[in-house]
Amino acid sequence: MDPKKETMNEEELKAHTAHTGQQDQGETEKTAAETQEQAGTEKTEQVDELTKTQEELANMKDKYLRLSAEFDNYRKRTMKEKAELILNGGEKSISSILPIVDDFERALKNMETAEDVAAVREGVELIYNKFMTVLGQNGVKVIETKEQPLNTDFHEAIAVIPAPAEELKGKILDCVQTGYTLNDKVIRHAKVVVGE
Repeated sequence: MDPKKETMNEEELKAHTAHTGQQDQGETEKTAAETQEQAGTEKTEQVDELTKTQEELANMKDKYLRLSAEFDNYRKRTMKEKAELILNGGEKSISSILPIVDDFERALKNMETAEDVAAVREGVELIYNKFMTVLGQNGVKVIETKEQPLNTDFHEAIAVIPAPAEELKGKILDCVQTGYTLNDKVIRHAKVVVGE
C-alpha cells in the first residue's frame, strides 16, 4: 500500500475517532445529565412518598390515641354505672317494701288498744300476704316442701324421723324453715324433716 494512503487512512481514522469520541463524550455527558435528572426525580418521589407515609403515620397515631382515650372514657363510665347499680340496685325492691313497713307500724299502733284478737290476726295476715306478693313481684319464690321428695338442690334435711305411712318414706314431712329462690337461684335452702 501507498504510505500516503496509509497516512491518510490513519489521519481519517484519528479524525473519525476524535469525532466519535466527541460524540461519545457528548452522549456520555447527556446520559450523565439524564441520570442525574432521573436520580433527582427519584429522590423527589422518595421524599414525597416518605412525607406522605409520615403524614399517614401521624394520622394513624392520632386515631389510635383518640380511640384509646374514647375506650378509657367508656370503661370509666361503665364502671361508674356498675357501681351506681350496685349501690342503688335494690332501690326498686326497697321502695316496694316501704308501704308494708307503714302497714306494720299501723298494726303495731292498733295492737296497743285492740281488744279483738281476731281482727289483729286478720290485719297481720293481710300484711303478710301483701309482703309475699311484693316478694313474688321481685322474683322471690317460696320453695315447695310439703310431701315433696328430698332434693338437696333446694332442701336441707336437718332431721330424719320414721314415716307415718309407707308412701311418705323419703319425702318431706315438715318444714322447719322456709326456703326461697330469687329468679330460680336458691338464696336460702328449706330446712326440712324427712321420713324414713
